[in-house]
Amino acid sequence: MASRLQLGGDKTVLLRVTHSNIKGFSSEVRFDLEMSVEAAKEKLWKKCGTSVDSMLLVLYDDVGSKICDLSDNASPLGFYFPLNGYHIKVIDQDPSSVSSGGWLDDTSLVEKYKISEEAYNKLDSNFRKFKEKMLSQNAMTHEKKVGDRCEVEPGEKRGVVKFVGKVENRGPGFWIGIQLDEPLGKHDGMVNGKRYFECLPQHGILLRPEKVKVGDYPERDPFDEEEI
Repeated sequence: MASRLQLGGDKTVLLRVTHSNIKGFSSEVRFDLEMSVEAAKEKLWKKCGTSVDSMLLVLYDDVGSKICDLSDNASPLGFYFPLNGYHIKVIDQDPSSVSSGGWLDDTSLVEKYKISEEAYNKLDSNFRKFKEKMLSQNAMTHEKKVGDRCEVEPGEKRGVVKFVGKVENRGPGFWIGIQLDEPLGKHDGMVNGKRYFECLPQHGILLRPEKVKVGDYPERDPFDEEEI
């Protein structure tokens, strides 16, 4: 057996690999000529998914003529004289294989999960609702500009818009930075070490656009509601 080994200087060979069930599978794979046929199957199992026990390897030359089946798992690959450019075809002999019947090539053969429009709309969370929410937030965001007077919820606190944009580590979408008229905020425009706007300490707050109304909201006189 050793006398038939194709070794010499380079002890590796580059072979094109295809699969009997997966027509779209084609890969250039380098093999060690001293590795056993079983070891070659182990290597190919990781690439194509066919189990070693279900796998038959067939060797073809560079013009597509069949040379032989690699039928002896214990023999080294070099025993079969593969050359660079030769072709190994993986034959999946398992009739219940996930790749049989063309399932992995033609996705139209796979039964699709279907849900009615009514059932989809009843879901607490779905992509359509998420998209509508993002579009609504974006629309409300475009209505608000830096310098606008505003009133925020909850509490009907008033202030001025100081920032419109995205905030790191606060979820997707836009946020509105408000400088409140009174010290009822949470910061001075700096959040998690990053400054988004400038304001007095405890006057800054970041809110989602739907929590902010812009318009004619003048600063309140603190003495308006006090008894005389």
